[in-house]
Amino acid sequence: MAIIMTGKERAAFRAKANGLQPLFQVGKGGIGEELIAQTDAALTARELIKLKVLVETSPLSAREAADELAAATNAEVIQVIGGVMVLYRYSPQLHEQKKKTAAAGKAASKPDAKKRAVKKKKSPFEDKKGRDKRIGRKPEGGR
Repeated sequence: MAIIMTGKERAAFRAKANGLQPLFQVGKGGIGEELIAQTDAALTARELIKLKVLVETSPLSAREAADELAAATNAEVIQVIGGVMVLYRYSPQLHEQKKKTAAAGKAASKPDAKKRAVKKKKSPFEDKKGRDKRIGRKPEGGR
C-alpha cells in the first residue's frame, strides 16, 4: 500500500532527515534479506531513516536501491541525493507509545497542578527576554 504524500509533507521529512546520520550502507553485496530486515526494524522504530549507497562498489544505483528497499519494506522514498537515500514509513507502534507516555504524563501531573510555579519578579533593568540591559551600556564619562 503506497502512501500518497504531498510536496509539503515530503519537504518536512527532508528537513527532518537533514540532521540524521546514515544507519546502513548498501555495498558490493547489494540488497540482501538481512539489510531488508534491518531496514524494516529501523523503520518501525524510527519512521524516518537515512541510508548510504557506496556508489563505487554497489551493483545498484542509489535510486534503484531506494526503490527496491521501499518496495520490500512498504516504505516511501523521500529523497535520493548522490549516494544517500531517505525512507519513511508510518509506524503505528511508535505513535501508540507516544500516546501512552503523554497520557501517563497528564495523569501524573494532575495532583501537582495545585502547586503553582512561583514567578520570578522582573527587574527594572531586564528586557523582555530577561537579559540585563545595563551590560551593553557605555560607561559614564562620555568616552
